[in-house]
Amino acid sequence: MFGIGTDDFAISLASIFLRLTGIWTSKNRLEQCSRTVATCFTIVMTSLCILMECLDVIRGDLDAAGLLYALITILCTTNDLFKVCVLVAYKKDFLDLLSHLRQHFLESQYDTNEKTILDACKRTCAIFIGSFTFFTHVTLIGYMLVPLFLSIGKNESDRLFPYALPESPLYTTPYYEIAYFVQAIITYEIGLCHFCVDNILCIMNLHVATQFRILQYRLSNLKSDNVDDDPVTRVPSAAENSYMTFKRCVQQHKMLIAYCNKLEEVFSLIVFSQIIIFSVLICVNGLQILVVKTYLTRYTALLLLVTFFVQLLMFTYSCDGLIQESLKVAPAVYSSPWAYLPMTIYGKMLRKDVVLVIMRSRVPCCLTAKGFFPISLETYTKVWTTAMSYFTLLRQTMDDFK
Repeated sequence: MFGIGTDDFAISLASIFLRLTGIWTSKNRLEQCSRTVATCFTIVMTSLCILMECLDVIRGDLDAAGLLYALITILCTTNDLFKVCVLVAYKKDFLDLLSHLRQHFLESQYDTNEKTILDACKRTCAIFIGSFTFFTHVTLIGYMLVPLFLSIGKNESDRLFPYALPESPLYTTPYYEIAYFVQAIITYEIGLCHFCVDNILCIMNLHVATQFRILQYRLSNLKSDNVDDDPVTRVPSAAENSYMTFKRCVQQHKMLIAYCNKLEEVFSLIVFSQIIIFSVLICVNGLQILVVKTYLTRYTALLLLVTFFVQLLMFTYSCDGLIQESLKVAPAVYSSPWAYLPMTIYGKMLRKDVVLVIMRSRVPCCLTAKGFFPISLETYTKVWTTAMSYFTLLRQTMDDFK
């Protein structure tokens, strides 16, 4: 399966972090055991973070900034834990998707034009995956180091943790440093869950959309060397050759539709949770930027908002590409040279099949939020509009209570 040595930057980067969460392929029993341990570690760490933040809220001694911080952490971590649990539940199907991506998308034989299309897809994946991973890591560094910087020069009773703890000996040296290191590990593990699932989903979506583009190219170039626009030079074998090529394209189309259905089966719950929680997270994060008092905390919250922006754009753009490219199969097959083929048995069969492909292509392949609505770039604008509406309402409510 994909290794670090592959020439695809996006897949290499995504595979590294998916291995750390335990959701990846294994070649032998030792790797399988290590993947299981990594998955259990991920679930335990994220659950522990949720527990600490919930206890912090229950104690009831948080100000507005602390409450918003705890709420963002709980929402993000719960969503990340949910995504990992869904992939664990559908692990076999997920690994089948990865195997199919490698065998039929990356290792297939392509001509020069098709390789150009595939290379463009790899560059797009690299931009999205690299940007999202970078901003997430910068945000994680902020969450791990800002409490440490704010604790410099303070008494032991005033020290801060990434996740608040009740009064205990943990605030004294060397227990403080040990507990802080453990919480930093928890923070990074949560960050891995936050972006690794979205990374691989974006890669799969963009590669499927690219396969639809390659299919369009193949359908538009069915004409063999024996077929041209001159009725005098049409030969019966041209229709048979074109029909055989068209048949392979239809099989590829069926395979891509089946792959999209499998994507929907594995990721629809994850997509649903993402869309539901994004509006709330963006709204609460905006409020946190307004109410925090320290500049370091404000900059960290602003970085998190930028991460949400990149994540949502990457997520909806890849899903929108799936819709648009699957719809373009219809005009591509209609523009193929079927009208110039002789009316042999293969010519007639090809003309009938062209109609069927056009009819099927009018129903786009897409990812949905558990069947409620398809995800596209329109979803991106709706999420931000909804988040701004919530933000305005909550800010006005907070002003009224002052």
